[in-house]
Amino acid sequence: MSLRRRTVVTTAALVVCLTAALVAQRRGFGGGFRGFGGGPRGPFHQYPNIPYDGRFTFVRVKYQHAPGGNWYSGWPAWSHGYPLAESNLMKIMNEVSFLSPHTDEINTLDIDDPGITKYPIAYIIEVDWWMMTDHEAAALRDYMQKGGFVIIDDFKPQRFRGGFGAGPGGYGYGTGWEVFEANMKRVMPTAKFVDLDLDHPIFHSFFEIKSLEIPQAYVAGEAIFRGLYEDNDPKKRLQMIVNYNTDVSQFWEWSGLGLRPIDDTNEAYKLGVNYLMYGMTH
Repeated sequence: MSLRRRTVVTTAALVVCLTAALVAQRRGFGGGFRGFGGGPRGPFHQYPNIPYDGRFTFVRVKYQHAPGGNWYSGWPAWSHGYPLAESNLMKIMNEVSFLSPHTDEINTLDIDDPGITKYPIAYIIEVDWWMMTDHEAAALRDYMQKGGFVIIDDFKPQRFRGGFGAGPGGYGYGTGWEVFEANMKRVMPTAKFVDLDLDHPIFHSFFEIKSLEIPQAYVAGEAIFRGLYEDNDPKKRLQMIVNYNTDVSQFWEWSGLGLRPIDDTNEAYKLGVNYLMYGMTH
């Protein structure tokens, strides 16, 4: 077993212990266990942001969701896994790197909040529920053009669930790729997403990802990884990565509950670490 693999296994075990204690104390941040697979989903509670102090802080983008977007235990679509998933990932980052991030303080910001430009990486989930405004579309474009890196996660095709309402271009919200792509055309009219293969540097920015056939927490089929390049030029910086037909962060959230094997959880953590490392260095 390589030194890096031993480090990840040891660190994952550490997070298992830490999060198990946290869940035992908080019972899912204020309530009983609800949601798919028994995950910790009590009543939703948004925690206060911490002021910017120069240290790396994980930023989750919040947004107004379409009708029906609170289908998961009443939580808004943007919040699934918050703040446990990213807090666990930050504990991993603290163990395997010298980044020294905030580990328990997770900021949530609107994409058009002027303060978001202080943070190099933004994380957004369930994007097919996002009722994106024109102002938000312009702000997202500005954020990426200024050097921000965007991670899209927890995002599944139409077959996973039915849509609600009507989205841009006549699509229903909650219907997968079409809604997201329509919104992104408002952000960058010429944007072209491409499927990423294992050769892309993001999969080798820290850990050597050896296969994109990653384990699935609960989604059927294979995960798809798509990217958006600056000026649609593969020789330039990757501005956004999309985890499609998968939910990588579900492994982070559940890592203290024993719901999934440690080896599978490690692969999800490796992806998270690589995404952050790429975003911080490109």
